[in-house]
Amino acid sequence: MKRNLLLSLPLPRSSFTPAVILLLSVLTLVAHFFIFPPPGEAYIQAGKDPDKKEWIQLFNGKDLKGWDVKINGYDLNDNYGNTFRVENGVLKTAYDKYDNFSDRFGHMFYREKFSHYIVAVEYRFVGEQATGAPGWALRNSGIMVHSQSAQSMGKKQDFPISIEVQLLGGTGKGERTTANLCTPGTHVEMDGKLVTQHCINSRSKTYDGDQWVRVEVTVLGDSQIKHMVEGQPVMSYEKPQIGGGAVSNFDENVKKDGTLLSEGYISLQSESHPIEFRKVELLNLSGCTDKKASNYKSYYVKSDNSKCKF
Repeated sequence: MKRNLLLSLPLPRSSFTPAVILLLSVLTLVAHFFIFPPPGEAYIQAGKDPDKKEWIQLFNGKDLKGWDVKINGYDLNDNYGNTFRVENGVLKTAYDKYDNFSDRFGHMFYREKFSHYIVAVEYRFVGEQATGAPGWALRNSGIMVHSQSAQSMGKKQDFPISIEVQLLGGTGKGERTTANLCTPGTHVEMDGKLVTQHCINSRSKTYDGDQWVRVEVTVLGDSQIKHMVEGQPVMSYEKPQIGGGAVSNFDENVKKDGTLLSEGYISLQSESHPIEFRKVELLNLSGCTDKKASNYKSYYVKSDNSKCKF
């Protein structure tokens, strides 16, 4: 190594003047820097930058691997009419094999549950609404967070007990916000007060046509949930909890009113209007917070050091 060769060169005593000693000291420090970089640099060189966000792709662009399907009136994973499908790298809900919608509200659940995270989707509405669907469901879908599991839903249950981030497309007539809040079997608090209204509009702009829209939802356990559209904050609320109506045919053992929702599953809705998702990704905010670990991340807000790797 260059440092060892440099320090081992035979030098006469007369050469060790203050200037020479200073030069050797500087060269030693420089060599040490390149051989033993600072901890932060070591993380980066090893591909372990603690500040680099590691998004998990919940949709793999190929198939429905990792997801469960539950459609009202059908058994778990009976994907009636191939409602949820992947075509050309895009996740779709489609109704071309339906003769009539007949309240066949469906949801596709990711199989792992989370507590502190950011979930993001890039979506667009396309085509025409299914025949026989309710008018309010026109260009309407949603991301369900802190949801009950697909397995715990009743066969004829219409919506999971969850917090719904409602996705709406404009109709070309007036304003129609997206990333709204709806609460099937749940309540939230805003400004310290319990909110029992089923749906509340966000502050987003209207997105007409078939343009792609990115929505991000930050979920912090049972403390706070925030909605963002195209990088802009549009809604925030606190203390998600079980309560209220707007859900039917559920198991009473699951719906325990007043229970705070600190974790749960994520699902995407099939609500009668065709929708496409080109991206569904998640940034976990819970993990190793020990800076000595190789998988430490500076952006984790909840510590789970059982996951640390050394």
